[in-house]
Amino acid sequence: MIPERVKAILEVHGLNALEFEPGSTPTSELAAAKIGVEVGQIAKSMLFKGKNGNFYLAVCPGDLRVCSKKMKQATGTRVRMARGDETEQVTGYKPGGVCPFGVEEAELLIDIGLADYPLIYPAAGNDASGVPVTFDQLQTITGARPVDVMERDTEPAL
Repeated sequence: MIPERVKAILEVHGLNALEFEPGSTPTSELAAAKIGVEVGQIAKSMLFKGKNGNFYLAVCPGDLRVCSKKMKQATGTRVRMARGDETEQVTGYKPGGVCPFGVEEAELLIDIGLADYPLIYPAAGNDASGVPVTFDQLQTITGARPVDVMERDTEPAL
């Protein structure tokens, strides 16, 4: 079931969530298969905790890994992946269903790689959903800061 706060945000912006059977979209791969899109179009939301004590919610392409060096450059601090309990406490969503809508206790970052796709699909607050949205819509709705934080094959090896 989609949380009421997410439903309200989607309604205000004229968006509709795709809903599936419970537990069917907890990973980017499963979500992409269920929706019928490329894994990179899944806008996975991952919470990080900085050494400075701040939290950062990175919305990223589902087919790439976060680069710790780039995250440090983007946030100004070293970060670690947040624990499950921290994720639920800070975002209000359980891991596997974290979405960028209605998150107020973390700075939101959106990786520029998501702009490569005409539509991207963040979760709608549970592990059985996706919201078709453009990069610009998601960035505007969430106020996320565009960043480059992913490891990409096009970068030269060190």
